[in-house]
Amino acid sequence: MKQSVKTDVAAATTSAAQIVQEYGPFPDVDAIHGVTFDGNQVWAATGHNLLALDPARQRITRTLACTCDAGTAFDGTHLWQITSGQINKLDPDDGSVLATIPAPGHGNDSGLAWAEGSLWVGQYRDRKIVQINPETGAVIRTIESDRFVTGITWVDGDLWHGTWEDDDSDIRRIDPESGAVLEQLLMPAGTGVSGLESDGAELFYCGGGASGKVRAVRRPK
Repeated sequence: MKQSVKTDVAAATTSAAQIVQEYGPFPDVDAIHGVTFDGNQVWAATGHNLLALDPARQRITRTLACTCDAGTAFDGTHLWQITSGQINKLDPDDGSVLATIPAPGHGNDSGLAWAEGSLWVGQYRDRKIVQINPETGAVIRTIESDRFVTGITWVDGDLWHGTWEDDDSDIRRIDPESGAVLEQLLMPAGTGVSGLESDGAELFYCGGGASGKVRAVRRPK
């Protein structure tokens, strides 16, 4: 059954985001869209290629040619990529498309995450996060925000998402049941978050949009 919950920011704890590392900009890359992490590499969607970034060595190790103009996710085996109103399931070895489902925003989709056997899709200008069935694309529930939604990630049972509206951007931890904003990390002025992914530990990897950069931001304890 579809469920919709509304975001409330009144009681959120707010602090400045701590950027601990920047990667890029990279050659021939105009923008970074979605990002994900496979346990070793950060994958960054650039529009026409998925780049595999080794954060320890600060270098690109692989490139997969594919259309990738929005969110990216990793389910433990496969990559998932939003492009042109659909979500493709990709073989991470060669980038081949294994399956395709419709994206809920029909071209207005932004972030993408995998958790609890579902895909979670950001709806940028609609200010929503939508949980969908990865086999069919059917909507399970919707969480509403008060700002444009970008990247999404789950870590330690917490749901976080990025926002980017005008020149202001933040990273938010929200209650996935009520939609209430529990915590906000405010990015420096003019520094946006397009994609968002946790490394499962102390960092978030953030796509930097037209800056062409990936940034590592400290996750609060």
